[in-house]
Amino acid sequence: MSEQKIIISPSILSADFANLERDIKLVEDCGADWIHVDVMDGHFVPNITIGVPVVKSLRKITNLPLDVHLMIENPDKYIEPFAKAGADILTFHYEALNDYCEICSVIKKIKSFGIKAGISIKPKTMPEVLNPYFDMVDMVLVMTVEPGFGGQSFMSDCAEKIKYIKTKASKSLIIQVDGGINAQTGKICKDFGANSLVAGSYVYGANDIKQAIDSLK
Repeated sequence: MSEQKIIISPSILSADFANLERDIKLVEDCGADWIHVDVMDGHFVPNITIGVPVVKSLRKITNLPLDVHLMIENPDKYIEPFAKAGADILTFHYEALNDYCEICSVIKKIKSFGIKAGISIKPKTMPEVLNPYFDMVDMVLVMTVEPGFGGQSFMSDCAEKIKYIKTKASKSLIIQVDGGINAQTGKICKDFGANSLVAGSYVYGANDIKQAIDSLK
């Protein structure tokens, strides 16, 4: 059992989209801390998921923070719509922007809506690229699978990035990990210093959802 509070954010990518309210209430009742919402545009990643209207609908059915992960090109165009729809955390990808000024502008814009700003890196991106931004963001999201699809296997070498981020992070920085998370891989990430875990198929595919969520804490 980790001494620090671990934020568990089940991904609705693995939920039943015909019964989203039911499945969100289910993880809420079983101890989830946040609801992770994967937004994909079919360009930045090879898949398309949900958009602003769904986030707006989710806001009406849960009081849990909506942890919205923008796997999209041009994230700056969508910050205001998602913030106004009810996102509590907006995480964009380092790889989706071209330079330092663009990234700083997006972080500032997210924070202007009074919500948390997160920045994410894909498996092939080294954590050192985030050095200029550690003091600007509320959360860093380390992808331990290639973004775009659920149910992929955990890349242990990507988890090694957590150790570097931990050395640079302030105590308040949330270090989140997404991809192939289960009780075993979650422990690896927590031991490296992660304090937030995203899990989709491990939670929603479990016979006992509460036990699955508890095993990640």
